Amino acid sequence: MRILFIGDIVGKAGRQAIQEILGKVIAAQKIDFTIANGENVAGGMGITPIIAVDILDHGVDVLTSGNHIWAKKEIIPFLDEEIRILRPANYPPHVPGRGRGVFYSGNGEKVGVLNLEGRVFMKHLDCPFRVGEKEVELLNRETPIILVDFHAEATSEKMAMGWFLNGKVSAVLGTHTHVQTSDEKILDGGTAYITDVGMTGPLASVIGIRKQIALNRLLTQIPWKFDVATEEIELQGVVIEVDSKTGKSKDIQRIKVPMR
Repeated sequence: MRILFIGDIVGKAGRQAIQEILGKVIAAQKIDFTIANGENVAGGMGITPIIAVDILDHGVDVLTSGNHIWAKKEIIPFLDEEIRILRPANYPPHVPGRGRGVFYSGNGEKVGVLNLEGRVFMKHLDCPFRVGEKEVELLNRETPIILVDFHAEATSEKMAMGWFLNGKVSAVLGTHTHVQTSDEKILDGGTAYITDVGMTGPLASVIGIRKQIALNRLLTQIPWKFDVATEEIELQGVVIEVDSKTGKSKDIQRIKVPMR
C-alpha cells in the first residue's frame, strides 16, 4: 500500500496546491490513501467546515490537525459530525471530536490514523506517549496499518515518539514546524519516521506568513495579524510504502512538488 502524508496546508495558497497539484501527485505516485494536516487552511490558522469539505473532495481521505484546530469556532460542532477530521487524542475527556479513526483505502484496506500533540514548548495536555500507546492498542485490533501525526514543537520529543512507537505503528510523522526535515528513515522495527513532513503553501514566507508581518512581530513584539503569503507555492509531504499484511513500512520518500 502506498500512503501519501501531506504537510501542514497553509491558507489559500495551500488550498490552491491541493486543488491543482494533489490529483497529479496521487496519479503519478500511485497513491492508495492520502492524509493531510489541515489545522492552518483557513487564513493561516484554523479550519472551517466548508474548507474542510472542499479539501476532502479534492482527494484527501483524512485531515489531521493540532493546537490550532480550535481557532475557528464553527469547526467545533463539526468535529463530532465529520469522522474524517481528527484532533489530537491527548486533549481532555469529552472534548469535541476524536483523535483516532479507522478508514478504508481505495482498494478496501483498513488504515488507522492517530493524531497526537506534543507538550514540550506547547500546552500541558495529557501525556502523548501514554495516550498514544493506549490508542495504538485499540487501532491494532482492527488493522496493522497505523499512521501517527505527531504535532509537536521540539525535535527531541518527535524523535522520542518515533522510538517509543517503533515496531508498533507503520509511521510516526512530525508536523507543526512547517519546515521539511531530511531525516526520513525506516526504524529497525519497521516504522517510517520523519521529524517534520513540511508545509504545503507559500515558500517565500516565514513558515507561511508574509515576511514583513513576521518581521514586524519579531522586531516590535506587537501581535500583528497573520497574513498568509502567496508566492512560490509548493506541496510537501512524504510517500510511504507499507506492507498491508504486517503494517511494517518498506520505504519513505520526501516529496516537494512546486505549483507552476
